[in-house]
Amino acid sequence: MLRLAVAVLFLALLPVSFAEAQAKAKAPTLVMTMENGGTVMIELWPDVAPNHVKNFVELTQQGFYDGQRIHRVDPKFVVQFGDPASKTKPIDDPGMGRGGSGKTIKAEFNKKPFDRGVLGMARTDDPDSASSQVYVMLGDSHFLNGQYTAFGKVTKGMEVVDKMKIGDRIKSIKVQ
Repeated sequence: MLRLAVAVLFLALLPVSFAEAQAKAKAPTLVMTMENGGTVMIELWPDVAPNHVKNFVELTQQGFYDGQRIHRVDPKFVVQFGDPASKTKPIDDPGMGRGGSGKTIKAEFNKKPFDRGVLGMARTDDPDSASSQVYVMLGDSHFLNGQYTAFGKVTKGMEVVDKMKIGDRIKSIKVQ
């Protein structure tokens, strides 16, 4: 009887373990190459924000971010990009930082803290207004926890992010 109970428990837990392992195995990694030099590796978290990851990967695969410029840098806080107007408009254009991909996604607030290096999704006051603008944390900012969607983290090249300035151009972002 004990063997049967152990076998049933094992079989009941197997799909959960398999699903967790599968989610981790499928976690996409991005390579962001800057025009002025430097590479940043970003691991995405589909297990905590699947729709944000899907949206970002789809935009990346379409070349949406290629050629965009960094339009916001707040020292010790964030570096932000994702406004398609940054490809062509002057970086000091009054509308810079307001553009998006044309579609929005619902918030996926999660328990990942907004620590240095975390990738978050920008939005308006409406929690379900995220589109294409993302930011990388330059410092811990836990007041964002539960208010914005965290969906990835820089795993290599944080020194490149630290040196980014407004107007720096992204050469490409590729999914690995």
